[in-house]
Parts: sequence; C-alpha cells; structure tokens
Amino acid sequence: MWMNKMIAGVLPFMPKGFVWLFSKRYIAGKTIDDAIAVSKQLNAEGTMVTIDLLGEFITELEQAEDNKNQYLDIIENIQAAGIDGNYSLKPTMFGLLIDEEKAYSYIREIVAKAASFNNFVRIDMEDSQCVDPEIKIFRRLKKEFPKNVGLVLQAYLKRTNNDIRQMLDLHSEEVSVNYRLCKGIYVEPEKIAYKKYEEINKHFLIDLEYMFQNGIYAAIATHDKPLVEGAYKLIEKYKVPKEKYEFQMLYGVTPQLRQSILENGHRMRIYVPYGEQWFAYSTRRLKENPAMAFDIIKSLFFRG
Repeated sequence: MWMNKMIAGVLPFMPKGFVWLFSKRYIAGKTIDDAIAVSKQLNAEGTMVTIDLLGEFITELEQAEDNKNQYLDIIENIQAAGIDGNYSLKPTMFGLLIDEEKAYSYIREIVAKAASFNNFVRIDMEDSQCVDPEIKIFRRLKKEFPKNVGLVLQAYLKRTNNDIRQMLDLHSEEVSVNYRLCKGIYVEPEKIAYKKYEEINKHFLIDLEYMFQNGIYAAIATHDKPLVEGAYKLIEKYKVPKEKYEFQMLYGVTPQLRQSILENGHRMRIYVPYGEQWFAYSTRRLKENPAMAFDIIKSLFFRG
C-alpha cells in the first residue's frame, strides 16, 4: 500500500525512541544479555538460533578490531549460557572494503574461537560489490575449518546458481558445504539481479533443488509460504534427511508460519539480531518490507 511506503520513507527521520516501538519486535535488544534471554526462550519453544551483532560497512579499521573483540566475547557468553545456536557475521563489519586481508584475519579469529567449541559461523552475503571477496574468504576458511563455517547465497542474483556449481570442489560426502539460501535484500541493477517476485521465487527453488541434488546442506531462509511449500515438495522428492537441512527465519517475523513448520516436524533456526546499531537495521527492514510500517502504527495505539 502507498500508505505503508510513505510511513516507511518517513520513519528513518523520526526520533529513535519512536522507531524503537517498531524495532523491539524484530530485535532481541541492545545487549548480549538481551540476546541470551531471547535465545533461551526460542530454544524453549523448540527452535535453534543464530546470533548476530548488528553493524555493517564500517569506515575505520579501529571499528573492525572492536567488532572482532565483541564477537569473541559473544561466543564465550553464548557458550557459557548453554544456548543451542551458532553465529552470523557481516564481513564489512571487519573492514572488508577497507583492507580485505585484515578483515580475513579478524573473521578467522572468530571462526577459530567458534571451532574451539565445536560451533559454527555463517558468513553473511552483502551487496554485489562484496560477493567475490566474501566467497574468497569463505573458501579460505572452509579449507582450514571444514565443519565450522558456512555462507549465505542470494537467489535474486543471476550469478548464484553458477556460484554454487563453482564451489562444488569444497563439498564432499564426509564434509558438506553449508549454505543459507535467501531471496536477497540489497537493491541491485536488473543486469545482475532478478526483480520480479515470481522470477526470484522460481530461481530460489532452482537453487534449492540443485543443492539437494548434490547433497549440500541447505538452510532455507524464507518467510514466503509458497517457497516453504515448494521446499516441502523438494524435501519429499529427494527424500532429504532432517540432518541435511533446516528452515530459517528472522526474529519476530511470520511467527504463525514458523510454528506450522515446526509442527510439520522440520528444524527451525531463528536469526537473533541485537546491538547498539539497531536503528540502521530497523530502517533497512522497513525499506525491504514497507508493510511492516503498519506494525508501528498499531504499537502506538495498542501498547502492552
């Protein structure tokens, strides 16, 4: 609706306290204690989690080192709390676009820390300028930590199916590659990205089917019911065992669909974002999905 788009366009310029009325539904909080509390509740409801410290596209390398140290502390705290979860990170938080080698070294420290607990780090995929360097980092880490690192792939990019094929050398029956497949959120030119809803969904399922055909571990990240139903059909078609896939969703989004997936016997992991950089994350979510703007209006009149 045009009204939702108008609200979504105005909210980034509103006071942060106002925007928080919307954001608190989709963000665990501002501290690690908030993230732990939310994660424990989600674990109690039968879902796994992935913890994500908010922030991206830093401008100074000093920020990168601080982000690295925060992630090392996050891992210590999450493991001590006994959370059933792993970790997600964005390479631009560690200076990917400033000093690629330095970013790699920081991310490697984080993956090594997670590996020391036999845990796992997911490298998020960012906009198109980041795809090649992020695949490069993933390749390097996968060789050193074959069971402890995964990657995100975006179905709306026209290159994605070929990227999966090109990375088959990293996959084996003993140690699978592990990809989170999502639609993609960044605004990209039509030359490199599918734009239409039906077209993106079609290629999402093409990519997912190729992953199942090749025994690749699939984290099926979607809130779109037709894609969930399409995934069900592919899981049945290829008789994919439960330990070879999971569904993933964002915290606070489509809880009823999430519950139905769980009730159908599938594993679910919830992306739990938290941190002081919640404002930028929230306004981006609004741009991706203006329909969420209606939730803000409701929260103003129906508090508590």
